[in-house]
Amino acid sequence: MNEHTLGRRHFLKMTAIGTAGASVFGSHLVSAAAATVKTAYDPAAHFELTVTEVEMRRNSAGRMLMARIYQPIGQPKGAGPFPTVLDLHGGAWNAKDRHAEEPMDRALASSGLLVVAIDMTWAKEASYPASVQDANYGVRWLKSKAASWNGDASKLGIYGSSSGGHVAELLAMRPHDPHYNAIPLAAAPTADATVAYVAMRSPVSDPLARYENAKKLKRDEMMQNHVLYFSPWDNIHESNPQEILDRHEKITLVPMLIMAGSLDDNVLPEIQKKFVASYKAAGGDIQFQIFEGAEHEWVPKRGRSPTARARWSKPSSPVN
Repeated sequence: MNEHTLGRRHFLKMTAIGTAGASVFGSHLVSAAAATVKTAYDPAAHFELTVTEVEMRRNSAGRMLMARIYQPIGQPKGAGPFPTVLDLHGGAWNAKDRHAEEPMDRALASSGLLVVAIDMTWAKEASYPASVQDANYGVRWLKSKAASWNGDASKLGIYGSSSGGHVAELLAMRPHDPHYNAIPLAAAPTADATVAYVAMRSPVSDPLARYENAKKLKRDEMMQNHVLYFSPWDNIHESNPQEILDRHEKITLVPMLIMAGSLDDNVLPEIQKKFVASYKAAGGDIQFQIFEGAEHEWVPKRGRSPTARARWSKPSSPVN
């Protein structure tokens, strides 16, 4: 198997295991029943999709945050409810929206996952922890809505990219943080923000290290993105996943997958490796996959070799 094919398969494998309430990392397998999933998840399956959009909530800046739903349909008749994934977009906390990872979202949904991509507040609208609050609300909101789109949110997972990966790590490790849970959800007041697993492409696992790297490379815009988001600046320490582990904070440990490009000069592979080692030392299950020849934003781009092999390769028929 080519190394580049592993990323998406690892994600799908994690999803398949997650829907059965199990963790498989190394040779460790602990399974539990998942009676609510009527159709066993098969990464080799292929479904047609219906794509719709709905309003999620209006943020403090007055912008309506939207959700884009990728719902599997078609054969076999009566299939579902489908395992559910929440997509958190990147954009250095200051750009992009629910469309950012559309190729990956379509590929995952076509294999039999209900994928819901949401908008998050930009730093120019509100600084940290606004986007994490959006994601926390998004998890609870999706748990309350998934059934209406033939989804099963009992083992809800997250796919996060770049700064969305940073948000995903914080959300997974601190699902009950009162600052992150600050936005009430009247429709489901008892829902919590716990998740079953997190899969990420190029996450900002150490924002301070990325800031220092941007400073070294004289990337002023990237530096300014950090300054806008981490305001006041001390928040870059409080909300730093690597530093959270270094401080030995009490956290929730969920299975994680990190996919990184060997040529990523935005979030260096060394940053990811350090986070992976620290997460393992804390007792967490985590997989790490390097994609040779890939840069920071390789997944969303069509036509590039690592992207195509990671996103579309599967044991049988390709995903359209």
